Amino acid sequence: MSDSNASPPTPPALQISSLVKRFGEKVAVAGIDLDVPAGSFFGLVGPNGAGKTTTLSMATGLLRPDAGGVRVHGIDVWADPVAAKRMIGNLADGVRLFDRLTGEQLITYTAMMFGLPRAEIAPRVADLITLMDLGEAAGTIVADYSAGMTKKVALACALVHAPRLLVLDEPFESVDPVSAANIEDVLRGYTASGGTVIVSSHSMDLVQRMCDHVAVIAAGRVLAAGTVDAVRAGESLQDRFVSLVGGRHTSEGPQWLRPS
Repeated sequence: MSDSNASPPTPPALQISSLVKRFGEKVAVAGIDLDVPAGSFFGLVGPNGAGKTTTLSMATGLLRPDAGGVRVHGIDVWADPVAAKRMIGNLADGVRLFDRLTGEQLITYTAMMFGLPRAEIAPRVADLITLMDLGEAAGTIVADYSAGMTKKVALACALVHAPRLLVLDEPFESVDPVSAANIEDVLRGYTASGGTVIVSSHSMDLVQRMCDHVAVIAAGRVLAAGTVDAVRAGESLQDRFVSLVGGRHTSEGPQWLRPS
């Protein structure tokens, strides 16, 4: 006999269903199904051109799919985009920032765009500037930032409205080791308090160290998904990735490449 008072199951933080995207004759995403559990630190890995960035762009409402659907905590991203995007913090690859603003102005502007109460904005911006080690650059326009500093201010913008789902495409690329360690601590605290992180990265060591779930994508399809230990199947994540994706060269290279 079922318990009529039982709570309904918690929906995934992100649910991707039969997602398809084509660019001309090229199929970039070929029917991906993926559930990201709420509260997880989820890694998305794959070779260049696997469809990771395209998938995340569709998942966060930046790119409309040709087929399939996406839900964030049960809300349809394309049927109710405003409600869905309020729950998403997005660090997307290649998205232009308003780089004629200073770092402090950019984070403040983003907070205003999300409709945060005015009294909360300045303290949040100050906290994020400190967390991202941007204090000395807060008054400098973003156009003059290094690649690593630009990545950090973009991450601050993704965090300012305290989203329930944080989607990060190569968040540590060009970021110095000290800042990266501080960001890792922030993200671990975020997931420990119930937030969900999806990180796309080429660093297998980072994904194996930080993530509890992972999906391996190649040619627009999911090759394996689940807990990191289940996907690794007793191997290192990198070895398992290579065996799934293939393409490793075992040759020592041409003779001319060996110094005499």
